[in-house]
Amino acid sequence: MKTIELNAELREAVGKQATKAVRREGRIPAILYGRGIDPTPLVVTQKDLHQATHTKAGANALISLKIGGPKAKKDTTCLIKDVQRDPISDRVDHVDFVAISLTEKIKIKVPVVVKDTADAIGVKDGGVLDLIHHEIEVECLPTKIPERFEVSIKELKIGDAIHLKEIKLPPDVTPLLETEEVVVTIHPPMKEEVAPPPTEGAVEPEVIEKGKKEEAAEGAPEAAPAAEKPGAEKPKAEKAEKPQKP
Repeated sequence: MKTIELNAELREAVGKQATKAVRREGRIPAILYGRGIDPTPLVVTQKDLHQATHTKAGANALISLKIGGPKAKKDTTCLIKDVQRDPISDRVDHVDFVAISLTEKIKIKVPVVVKDTADAIGVKDGGVLDLIHHEIEVECLPTKIPERFEVSIKELKIGDAIHLKEIKLPPDVTPLLETEEVVVTIHPPMKEEVAPPPTEGAVEPEVIEKGKKEEAAEGAPEAAPAAEKPGAEKPKAEKAEKPQKP
């Protein structure tokens, strides 16, 4: 794999305020660490980082950090370990570089790229493509890191799958995934559930509920008169008028 040069400068000031000042200048705060070296705060430009990470190697590019400044160090071969982005603008906020040795094997994840999707037999028949493993972790020397694993699914039918053992890997690259693992498959098309038609003569539950209430009302006895309150005066009976004498 080709090594890409990336210019960086030592970052003297650290802390939240210093980090914010670096970002306001349009640059990116970074840090370099690894076995045998002390964590080193750095600064890189947005433009240089973009060019270094937008190659065929992608995020797995081997980077030769050329650290400038009054206390410049020798060039360091490293990989990008982590990239933090602003959740709103998606701009890179911080980068972690990890120093590596070109003579020692490392563990790294390699992306899987699916080819011939439009021509796949199962996709043409309405099947659903399912890429189960977007990346495959491998162990190899840094100079032997594959850029990607390309998988053609042109001959896949519905229900077929491609296992890891069916993907051709370089002889000096060891996968850390079981060889029987399914990497990509094509599922049968999803069936839409159709509600069954209403049964003829069926009565809606709400109507039945209403009918029961009406029947209960018709057969109910008349309400009893309200009970008299204790101490309440009873209405006096009207006296019959006495007949007048002639």
